[in-house]
Amino acid sequence: MSSPTSTRTITYSEAIREGIGQAMEADDSVFMLGEDIGVYGGAFGVSGDLYHRFGPERIRDTPISELGIVGAAVGAALAGMRPIVEIQFSDFTNQAMDQIVNQAAKIHFMLGGAASVPMVLRAPLGSGTGAAAQHSQSLEAWFAHVPGLKVVMPATAEDAKGLLLSAIDDPNPVIVLEHKLLYRTSGPVPEEAVRIPLGKTAVRRTGADLSIVATGVMVSRALEAAETLAAEGIEVSVIDPRTLSPLDDAPILADVARTGRALLVQEAPGHVGFMAEIAARISESPTLYRLLAPIKRLSGLNAPIPYAPQLETASVPQVDDIVEAALTIMKES
Repeated sequence: MSSPTSTRTITYSEAIREGIGQAMEADDSVFMLGEDIGVYGGAFGVSGDLYHRFGPERIRDTPISELGIVGAAVGAALAGMRPIVEIQFSDFTNQAMDQIVNQAAKIHFMLGGAASVPMVLRAPLGSGTGAAAQHSQSLEAWFAHVPGLKVVMPATAEDAKGLLLSAIDDPNPVIVLEHKLLYRTSGPVPEEAVRIPLGKTAVRRTGADLSIVATGVMVSRALEAAETLAAEGIEVSVIDPRTLSPLDDAPILADVARTGRALLVQEAPGHVGFMAEIAARISESPTLYRLLAPIKRLSGLNAPIPYAPQLETASVPQVDDIVEAALTIMKES
């Protein structure tokens, strides 16, 4: 029998599937719905064998209608179920925005707390797979801007499972954005159904010279950049907000106040992006007076993601870009 803290290394997608399976075993009201999640196992293989374990009543294949899928989930949640929606690409949430923004996010407030929508919406985002402009966007800032939605972006396999389990428990809608390039990455994950609380920032690495705040796949790139910088005598912190809304900004502000330098890294375009919110919070706090250099944002280009591999790579921050930006900040201070 496993100990309460036993872990082993599994992939990000396996961690998600394990979390869903454990939630479904524990609670009959939990079910999945989405396109090709049944026998096919999901567009990225995340649902895997769940159809064979739980059957078509709880792993529900749906027609190609994102508006209908999310609408059905909102209705089921209002009726006491806990649906997990899988959208094949987060870009397709555009088709369902009325149900997400105008219904799921607002019902709890518009009914004075008399009803809630305990719905989880999972969706893969980001570039790097050659899926081009309509399948590679990073739309997290859209959802984080909407009151009533919680938004998480797990960067590790452990977080993918732990944050998902907390999202399923949550009485209100949670958007879980999973980067496609992370599905095949691996890491230690508890065997048990261990929850990671929503709204808790993680400090992945601590350094004395510079604070790097990164989300999604940029967390691993920032950590790789940190190793390169360390070889040059520059020690950096890497901070992963994990939950974009509600945002736990205290660890970010404390670390930036300590190092005096902030590099903010995201894959999405910088214009009105999530890292602009981080920069604003630093600027509005006493941390501003501890800065030794201007805050720097490193973001994707303000352009649709290209299909050509070289252009796709060049359109979003890579490890070398993070290293170069960090060195620039160090020179400016």
